[in-house]
Parts: sequence; C-alpha cells; structure tokens
Amino acid sequence: QVQLVESGGGLVQPGGSLRLSCAARGSIFSINAMGWYRQAPGKQRELVAGITSGGSTNYADSVKGRFTISRDNAKNTVYLRMNSLKPEDTAVYYCNADLRRSWYDAAYDYWGQGTQVTVSS
Repeated sequence: QVQLVESGGGLVQPGGSLRLSCAARGSIFSINAMGWYRQAPGKQRELVAGITSGGSTNYADSVKGRFTISRDNAKNTVYLRMNSLKPEDTAVYYCNADLRRSWYDAAYDYWGQGTQVTVSS
C-alpha cells in the first residue's frame, strides 16, 4: 500500500506565503517525477509544478517566479513553497508521484487526498 500524505494548506491573506508538503509512504522502490496539481471550483485540474528525480523543474506560467517546488529523495517528500499568493491561487492542491513499488513493477501514478488553499482577505 502506498499513500501520499499532504500537509500545509490553509487560509492566507493575499501576498502571503504557504508551504505544502507531501510524503510518500509505504512500500516504495523508486520515485520518478513528483508534482503538484490544483483544482479550483468549476475548473479542471491543472499542473502547478513538477520535479524529476534528478531535480529538473517545470512550472505553470501563472506561478513562475512565485512558487518553488523541491524534493527530498531520502524522505520521499516533495514540497511547494508558495509566495506572493493571489486570490486566484485558491484551490484544492493535490500531490502526484510516478513511482514503482518494487523492481519488477511498472511505474504508476499515485495521488494525495488534496489540501485546501484559500487566499482571501
């Protein structure tokens, strides 16, 4: 059994900061890419930021320069530092990991349960 456990969401004022964390727990052989997605009410889920096992990153244009994704491979954990938050960043944020449970398994996508981020004064 593999679980992605997220933490760090909450209510913040515009211009504020939050840091999200997501730890992959369970029987894990290796983790390839990890990432953060978000889904606002009435909208499709979208990629916010991704990071490969080697540390290469990519970001949605809307968050470039404000958000930073990082990972600790020893802890199987990915982080999302969010600065200069805007009301339009309000959404449920989901962690994603492409991982293998054993050397003979193919890689599959796993998702966290989601954490609410609300930016409002």
